[in-house]
Amino acid sequence: MTEDDDDTRFAVETSLRGAGFAVDVATDLPAADEALFVNDYDCVVFDRVLPSGDALLYVKQRRLDGWSAAVLFLTGIDNPLEGLPYGDDYLVKPFAMPELIARVRSLCRLTAVAPPPVLRHAGLELDLGRRTASRAGRALVLTVKEFTVLERLVAAGGDPVRRDELIAAAWDREVPPTSNVLDVVITALRQKLGPPPVVQTVRGFGYRCS
Repeated sequence: MTEDDDDTRFAVETSLRGAGFAVDVATDLPAADEALFVNDYDCVVFDRVLPSGDALLYVKQRRLDGWSAAVLFLTGIDNPLEGLPYGDDYLVKPFAMPELIARVRSLCRLTAVAPPPVLRHAGLELDLGRRTASRAGRALVLTVKEFTVLERLVAAGGDPVRRDELIAAAWDREVPPTSNVLDVVITALRQKLGPPPVVQTVRGFGYRCS
C-alpha cells in the first residue's frame, strides 16, 4: 500500500496484517514503483493524492504498459469515480477498516492465479499441493522454510531472487535482510539437494537455481 499519512498508513497496515494479508508499505510513488518492479501483488492500495504526485496518473501509465494488478484507491476528492477506468475499486475517506479488508479480500480473489501444481527445474520437482520435493526422483525431506525458499527459487526459473524477497516469503518483515537465517536455510538446502550444486549465490543480490 502507498500512503503518506503516518497514522492512516499504520492503521491500514496493521488492520490488513491482522486479517492475514502480507503487506508492503510505501510513502510515495517512487518507493511504490520500486516495490512493484521487484514484486507481483494481488492488490495494490493507493492513496489517491500523494506529495509525489497523483496516484491515478501513475496507475494510468502502468495500465498502458500492460500492468494488471488490482488497484484500490483511497480518496478524499469530490469525484472518486474518475479513478475507476484505471483502478478496480475505491474507498472515500474516512472509511471503516472492516470495509477496507472486505474490499481488498474481494479484489485478491478476483486476481489470484492458481500456481502450477508442480514446479520443475534442473531435475528438481516440487509438488505445491502436497508440499513434497524431489531431485532426480530422490525424495527430499525439507522443513517448511526450506520448502518455501526452494519454491521461490524454482518458480523464478533460473532468474536471481533477491535476498529480502526470500526472507519475506519464509519469515516476516521483522527479520532484517542482514540476518543469517536465510544463509542457514540455504546451507541446509544445499546439503539436502546434494551434488551437483543447484543453488547459486548471486553476490550482492540473492540466490538463483542453476
